[in-house]
Amino acid sequence: MKYYLISGEASGDLHGSKLMEDIKLYDKLAEFRYWGGDKMKSQGGTRVKHYKNHSFMGFWEVFKNIYTILKNIRFCKKDILIFNPDVIIYIDYPGFNLKIAKWAKNNNFKNIFYISPQIWAWKENRINSIKRDIDQMYVILPFEEDYYFKKHNHKVTYTGHPLTEIINAENKINSADFLKSNNISSNIKIIALLPGSRKQEIIKMLPLFVKVAQIFSDYKFIIAGSPGIDSEFYDKFIKKSNVKIIIGNTYKILKISKAAIVTSGTATLETALFNIPQIVCYKSSTLSYLIAKRIIKLKYISLVNLIMDENIVKEIIQHKFIIKNVAYELNKVLNGEFRQKQLSSYKRLNHKLNEFKIKDSLGKKITDFLK
Repeated sequence: MKYYLISGEASGDLHGSKLMEDIKLYDKLAEFRYWGGDKMKSQGGTRVKHYKNHSFMGFWEVFKNIYTILKNIRFCKKDILIFNPDVIIYIDYPGFNLKIAKWAKNNNFKNIFYISPQIWAWKENRINSIKRDIDQMYVILPFEEDYYFKKHNHKVTYTGHPLTEIINAENKINSADFLKSNNISSNIKIIALLPGSRKQEIIKMLPLFVKVAQIFSDYKFIIAGSPGIDSEFYDKFIKKSNVKIIIGNTYKILKISKAAIVTSGTATLETALFNIPQIVCYKSSTLSYLIAKRIIKLKYISLVNLIMDENIVKEIIQHKFIIKNVAYELNKVLNGEFRQKQLSSYKRLNHKLNEFKIKDSLGKKITDFLK
């Protein structure tokens, strides 16, 4: 079978790579063509574009780059026609992917969507295009299967969150070699900084992260650099601070950390599954924030709080994202009762993610669907 996969960011690249690996177990002749990053590249096939060259977030940021986005959409359609896949698999990234899916359905391609658009948060009218254009939807959050069926009378399949298996496997690997290769003493107390996977996020978040690091002189701060961004980009923010940058080793950095400061996104859930106390921060352009505030229907922004529907990790957003607030909350998760309460909540989170997981792997589900 020929598979065309489209992901638009680091998390999609990770989940796409695991999906490709799984598909190959059930389809020995699988041929892949994809939009993704280095992790998907490690599974073979042909990469069309790296996600770092077509990933934009925020209302204003999308508007500024609309010409590039439209150009990529046109290119993607032509590329699909040339490859003529048996199925197109869309991995999250709904703004781009649902546009391609509508065109693909009209051109008689099979469409599978993996990792649902967050229509329970905003743009609920996307349910119309999902029902019309997507042949099979696989969701990864425990409440999404019920949401789709009860709210929209639409059947989707809950697969369990892919991060649970990925991180369980990572936790079995000893950290000694990683510490040694990066010249890090096992006696040093480390705080991980996860400023996001896109340059525009990093520009907004990292300068303040670095300033907070100067307050906690007893700790070594390590930036988990995105594999899609060169280390030179981070260097201008670090300068002569007590902050170190390591590219492409987020999980290994989290494993050796006592706490983490995390930009909202998949990284909040990854941090929790590694059992690392955290605070979650986010800041976008003023225009994007004001638009989002009017249309997004969420009590929380972090996946941890959304899944559990309670305030487990502290969220510091927009105008509250200042040095004093971040330092105060970081101190709370480093020591004392709040730290223990968060760790206890992580256990309940892990149980919830694994409670209703399907028995068959997603690779088997997809190959069976295509037969």
